[in-house]
Amino acid sequence: MKWEAKVITHRKEKRIAVYFEKNAELIARIKQVEGARWSQSLMAWHLPDTDENRLRFKIASSDGKSALSQIKESNQLVLKRFIEEIQLKGYSANTLKTYRNEFGIYLNFLKEIPAESCTVEDIRNYILYCINELKLTEATIHSRINAVKFYYEQVLRRERFLIEIPRPKKPLQLPKVIAPADIKRLFATTDNVKHNTMLKLCYGLGLRVSEIVNLKIKDIDSKAMQVFIERAKGKKDRYVNLPQSILPQLRPYFTEYKPKVYLFEGQYGGQYSSRSAQQVFKNAMLKAKINKTVGIHSLRHSFATHLLEQGTDIRFIQELLGHSDIKTTLIYTEVSDKSIRKIISPLDNL
Repeated sequence: MKWEAKVITHRKEKRIAVYFEKNAELIARIKQVEGARWSQSLMAWHLPDTDENRLRFKIASSDGKSALSQIKESNQLVLKRFIEEIQLKGYSANTLKTYRNEFGIYLNFLKEIPAESCTVEDIRNYILYCINELKLTEATIHSRINAVKFYYEQVLRRERFLIEIPRPKKPLQLPKVIAPADIKRLFATTDNVKHNTMLKLCYGLGLRVSEIVNLKIKDIDSKAMQVFIERAKGKKDRYVNLPQSILPQLRPYFTEYKPKVYLFEGQYGGQYSSRSAQQVFKNAMLKAKINKTVGIHSLRHSFATHLLEQGTDIRFIQELLGHSDIKTTLIYTEVSDKSIRKIISPLDNL
């Protein structure tokens, strides 16, 4: 779940506004934070502007310093070594950013205590603080444990150091899928050629939003009817099939927009942003009057689910999606079980 938080002045009072798409679980957790309120005028939840809430939502402190810059001197070298180890292992920029931020929050929590001297019990208390005081989601708890685990096991080489600390069980969240009829309406009501082409390729190729904005003109091979997806998640390359039906649309798109490097470029050139692509999808959903709380990633989920319903082998779907583990792809069998959906409720037979 993506969210954005920033400090605002609301009714002459400094508050932290949190913006996100409607999500029952996140709403329930925000309600538990002391002083949290919903504002119809802001269309956002807002909380007291405290140091703890700034840390919780990764906002710079009131003196303008980031959470990372507030780490005590005793642990500054620890953070530097931590970052260097991630870089040496060749992790992606996104992983580096996530691990650095999560580990930085842990170091902030320790204050003057050197990280290398902490015991399993100290780390256990930190995780309980994240659960009970900060009310973090299971996914965020896992992320913080992963960052801390990386330091003690990969940097300090303490094997299985955190084996005794249990992880909170993640809820089983099924992919959110859009029905074929709704997807057809989504395309039909999106008049802008660039936006329409972008959404069709997201669905027709089963792409992540990062993959659609990273797509270059040279990656499209209309003769072989394939598209090259370069350095996707996990730094993996793969090929996906180019739908025959998109070819008549690509040619007029090129003529009208004349992209230079990337298939989809911004108004003034350069790479189209992921955030803009998300907004394109959101606006299209509103225009098509499809009442589902989903993001652009649901087009990828729909691609996989609809392929499965057409009888495509799960191993081919795994390859097209770029999943390393077949277990990740198998989640779509939970969404698409035509046999179960054919069962008639006894209510309908009365």
